[in-house]
Amino acid sequence: MIMVTVIVLLAFALLLLILWTYCKVNKGICKFSGHMVGKVVIVTGANAGIGFETAKDLAQRGAFVIAACRNEEKGKNAVYQIIESSRNNNVLFIQLDLASFASIKKFVEEVMRKVSRVDVLINNAGVYATTNEKTEDGFLVGMQVNYLGPFLLTSLLLPILKSSAPSRIINVSSIVYRFGKTNYYNFDSMRRIRNFTVYSTAKLFIMLMTIELNRQLRGSGVTVNCLHPGVVNTNMIDNINIRVFRIILKILKSFYKNSWEGAQTTIYLSVSPDVKDISGHYFQDCHIANLTSKAQNLIEAKKLWDISEKLVKLK
Repeated sequence: MIMVTVIVLLAFALLLLILWTYCKVNKGICKFSGHMVGKVVIVTGANAGIGFETAKDLAQRGAFVIAACRNEEKGKNAVYQIIESSRNNNVLFIQLDLASFASIKKFVEEVMRKVSRVDVLINNAGVYATTNEKTEDGFLVGMQVNYLGPFLLTSLLLPILKSSAPSRIINVSSIVYRFGKTNYYNFDSMRRIRNFTVYSTAKLFIMLMTIELNRQLRGSGVTVNCLHPGVVNTNMIDNINIRVFRIILKILKSFYKNSWEGAQTTIYLSVSPDVKDISGHYFQDCHIANLTSKAQNLIEAKKLWDISEKLVKLK
């Protein structure tokens, strides 16, 4: 009996080792080492996790990096660390709270005063646990920070992105978009629903936004793509409020990507010449990945875009 138990445990350990090795080997890494001197990049949520690693990498390549962060202290501290590690003084903090349309408009005005071009916009910032809180604009925090805020930010920056072409827009989404609900276009109905539903639906909307924006930008010299960074060991996981999921995810932590690994596809889409003419696609591990049909529905994408314009008061 003891021998059987030992054999089972050894087999399980071997299986975990094989799985761990597979996960590590198949993590996409950006292998392009070219510089970004003369390029202006905006990274939202640049103070921690994937955003911080992305901003640091692009600063090390010589880019002028605008770190768009909600918390001033954390944002300025991140900028200090990035400058120290990159020896690039062209890293600037500008406050941005995606949960406030007023803050987004103020941020864009500040960007216009500071720079004359924007070559790359990286919509990275996101939030998971929101407990059905509402923003000052009347929307669920999770929906506004993860979708409506980036939608407004991108829309307001389109003129400078077009005048800076060739330029790129990169939207950080998630594979959980598969669980998103397209029947939540009536945002007022999203009052008391699970965090996961809000999060996955917002990520689906980011996909649809990417598809519609790609249609609008054809011939402009501006590309737009979205990506799944992988399961990354960031503080977002600690904020998951479903205890069983949180326990399972913590057990599997050794299989997660670290923040540097999680940033690789974002970096790849920002710098690689391989994707300079590729637009409207979904990437994972630095490769084009397949999207489900609901995330490629052009009619739904256009419908969502029109509704979103009204909600953020662009129309």
